[in-house]
Amino acid sequence: MAAAMDWLPWALLLLSLMRDTRAFYVPGVAPINFHQNDPVEIKAVKLTSSRTQLPYEYYSLPFCQPSKITYKAENLGEVLRGDRIVNTPFQVLMNSEKKCEVLCSQSNKPVTLTMEQSRLVAERITEDYYVHLIADNLPVATRLELYSNRDGDDKKKEKDVQFEHGYRLGFTDVNKIYLHNHLSFILYYHREDLEEEQEHTYRVVRFEVIPQSIRLEDIKADEKSSCILPEGTNSSPQEIDPSKENELYFTYSVHWEESDIKWASRWDTYLTMSDVQIHWFSIINSVVVVFFLSGILSMIIIRTLRKDIANYNKEDDIEDTMEESGWKLVHGDVFRPPQYPMILSSLLGSGIQLFCMILIVIFVAMLGMLSPSSRGALMTTACFLFMFMGVFGGFSAGRLYRTLKGHRWKKGAFCTATLYPGVVFGICFVLNCFIWGKHSSGAVPFPTMVALLCMWFGISLPLVYLGYYFGFRKQPYDNPVRTNQIPRQIPEQRWYMNRFVGILMAGILPFGAMFIELFFIFSAVLVK
Repeated sequence: MAAAMDWLPWALLLLSLMRDTRAFYVPGVAPINFHQNDPVEIKAVKLTSSRTQLPYEYYSLPFCQPSKITYKAENLGEVLRGDRIVNTPFQVLMNSEKKCEVLCSQSNKPVTLTMEQSRLVAERITEDYYVHLIADNLPVATRLELYSNRDGDDKKKEKDVQFEHGYRLGFTDVNKIYLHNHLSFILYYHREDLEEEQEHTYRVVRFEVIPQSIRLEDIKADEKSSCILPEGTNSSPQEIDPSKENELYFTYSVHWEESDIKWASRWDTYLTMSDVQIHWFSIINSVVVVFFLSGILSMIIIRTLRKDIANYNKEDDIEDTMEESGWKLVHGDVFRPPQYPMILSSLLGSGIQLFCMILIVIFVAMLGMLSPSSRGALMTTACFLFMFMGVFGGFSAGRLYRTLKGHRWKKGAFCTATLYPGVVFGICFVLNCFIWGKHSSGAVPFPTMVALLCMWFGISLPLVYLGYYFGFRKQPYDNPVRTNQIPRQIPEQRWYMNRFVGILMAGILPFGAMFIELFFIFSAVLVK
């Protein structure tokens, strides 16, 4: 009773403090409160296309530029993704409407695109490029309203609202190319509840855009950078002829709407996909293929083992019983060290390193600490975790190397730290050279490559050596059976027992389980 009375005051104190607890956002991205007419900066991220898979910088095209171009300091993940966040000349004020404003127009003169610039813009439009902007770290989205007739009644059509990231640079129609030169920004804000005699604050909760193509002659611009747009559909689109110079206006408008969406839920629109289709046929087909092939392999193995065990249990002929046959022929050679134990242990260590990295990334993402509001956080975290997981990869590789009777642990540690990362870095470097040649923002800059090399040799390599040292000193794994001193002679094998044929045959099971789903995955990535 006395012991219970001792902890009772502490329990009451803890309960009294619980009422003042507040929920917090794990990544630490604090909301930005805006007052009336506060500037809301709109920045450009990049241009992307599902056809070429090559991102480009926003100002790689002749868009209107501000008086001073300022690039945002980006993290490692943003650079590797090809993001080049830069300011734009759009002037947006909180809860302040703008009907029509002209960009980069001096003395009411339109913008003139040279023939080279026109050719480049036309090429990007035909390649189906999208422009990505952000406002208060929210990416711009284009609203798509689709009407479906499910009951066969034309009067009862259901409207399905979907969103796609960014907006199309332009479109093509009857071998003609048109540019979206007018942007209608729609920004949604949430009014924060404050106490009396305090000024209202606003938070941006959604960023939409309606791109339009309006011909130069249909836009009436004045010397104050204001303009008047044609009413309704009484206008023609702005055509871009790549064989000559083109004159046009770049214009925009701003519209604000109040929303009930709170700041903590503003990413739900971007993360919720209403057009996700579950491919039941492919899923069932994959499951059937897996069970079918697994059943065949299981039946073959079980029948072989039963036949061998039945032969071992025969007591009619003792001499035949004493002679080993079947799978027992190789039991004394299963755990014999391979020809290249260092390479095997290095590959195992790299696999452990990758597995630990993926496991921690998934766990951290499940906790919500890798929110999409933190741009590039996922890739940055993955890179750093791979470097720090080198200690586990080195430990596993070192212990296996000693089990396989290896002696040169320093060389083995260096091989573990450089074999897999070196191959990946070499392939990426070659691909990066091609991307450089295309002048894409997806090309990794030279300082970033130097930083990755410093992380590789400054963090991963020492940690692999550290883990390899302790793993090599660890007691080796115990083999369940004794290895024969004299290797068994392998008879000449048939052509289908060749190692390369075995590699191909071993890949049938995973390939059969995933090849149909891969079709839909690549269709979603490369087409949609």
